[in-house]
Amino acid sequence: MESQFASHRRLPWIFGAAGAGILVVVVLLSLLGVYFGCRIEVPKAHLAILIKKTGNELANGQEIAPSEEYKGLQKELLSEGRYFKNPYHWDWDVVPQIEIPEGKLGVRIRLYGDNLPYGEILATKETQKGIIPGVLRPGRHAINAELQGANAFPRDKGTFLEQVELHEPVVIPAGFKGVVTNLSGPMPADPNSLLVDNGSRGVQQEILSAGTYYRNPYLKRINLVDCRSQRFNLSEGGEMGFPSKDGFWVTLDGVIEFRVKPEEAATVFVTYNDAKNDQAGNAAVDEEIISKVILPNARSFCRLRGSANSGKEFISGATRIKFQKAFQEELAATCDGQGIEIIQALITRINPPQQIADPVRKRQISLQEEEQYQKEILQQASEVELAKEKALILQKQALVKIQQEVVKVVTEAEQKQEVALIEAEQQLAVATLELEAAEDLAAATIARGKAKADVIQFDNEAEAAGWKKAVEAFNGDGAEFARWVLLKKLAPAFKQMMVNTADSPLMEIFQQYQDPPASPAAPAVPVGGAE
Repeated sequence: MESQFASHRRLPWIFGAAGAGILVVVVLLSLLGVYFGCRIEVPKAHLAILIKKTGNELANGQEIAPSEEYKGLQKELLSEGRYFKNPYHWDWDVVPQIEIPEGKLGVRIRLYGDNLPYGEILATKETQKGIIPGVLRPGRHAINAELQGANAFPRDKGTFLEQVELHEPVVIPAGFKGVVTNLSGPMPADPNSLLVDNGSRGVQQEILSAGTYYRNPYLKRINLVDCRSQRFNLSEGGEMGFPSKDGFWVTLDGVIEFRVKPEEAATVFVTYNDAKNDQAGNAAVDEEIISKVILPNARSFCRLRGSANSGKEFISGATRIKFQKAFQEELAATCDGQGIEIIQALITRINPPQQIADPVRKRQISLQEEEQYQKEILQQASEVELAKEKALILQKQALVKIQQEVVKVVTEAEQKQEVALIEAEQQLAVATLELEAAEDLAAATIARGKAKADVIQFDNEAEAAGWKKAVEAFNGDGAEFARWVLLKKLAPAFKQMMVNTADSPLMEIFQQYQDPPASPAAPAVPVGGAE
């Protein structure tokens, strides 16, 4: 009983835990539903368009909701990222951003707002419906619009506020100028002027140089004017002819090279451009210039100036050159004031009447041959004079050469003379120096000889004085002194003597010393005595 009672006590707890688990699961599922139902994922290069499902009703004529308090399509857009909106109140549409490809431009057209005033085509205010000034450059743009073109993304007609049209930018190549025409704006102060001030409606004074321009084609139109040099033949406009003064019909042909002055491209465009020539923005004003300016002026000049000369004068070269020069100058002066520069107006051929052409041509040939012969005569005379001048020149050259040789010989002789004189002067100077040196050497030799002689004399006198003193020591007996000197010299040389008898002659020398005489003692060795 107790176990059954205990089991009954555990059942409410089990049922309570299961209910809590179910409740947690339900809450989690609800949160997940809310999370995924309210989440708005806007990927890269996309945007989200918001549509309010609840709120105040729009008034008649209103196309979009002015704020979040009203139902309908909202102006606010969601960019890339994650957002949460209550799906009960909101609906949304994730679409790609508007992408303008390279080499294109986009023109925005607002589909909501107030209608434009009469005569206006641009929506200059945020509240106006129509074409918006400015353009979209290549790239992505986060705007709620439908792209008109080949790569357009299909859109629900009720979810976009604008349309974007693709147009080509205006490319002005080198050698061209762009003439700008304002299609919108205030009327010019002077409606009869060819060009208007910048900003007014009409052809602008501004001229665009070569480059790429992104301009709104509904706001500005750019026409290309070719400012490069153009060339055409006079014969292309029909036969160019005139009657001469003597009633002959003369025809001619030529080539005219011209161009539109770049700084006056706008004036020329307004003056000569015709609607039939304005195709795809290219103003073919060169055709109008040829037909309206150059050809009429060329025909007028030929008839007025050509009729003042006879038919035969157009065969000679002088009249043709004069006529050609006048044609170039007058045609250039006439077209310059109309913004056209004549680079070259060349008459290539003049056809005189055949009735007089052959005789006049033969006459002209004869005159030219005569002139040629005269020139040959003058040439021969010139050659003779030239030969004379050459001979004189050769003679002068020879004379100059001889004079140069004479000058050379004289110069060389003078140089040799100067060299010899310099050498003689140098030798004289050397001999003078040598003589002075010899005299000095002789004086030195005499001085040295005299000094030596004096030394010898002094030595002899000293020696003689010594001998004299020595002799005086022997009482003036020179023989005794001499014998004493001799014995003094011999005595050291004898070591022993061997004699046969005592009366030997040798012994006689020594016998005199056995018994010395009663003479005074031997004197001392005299000063400077003889050896």
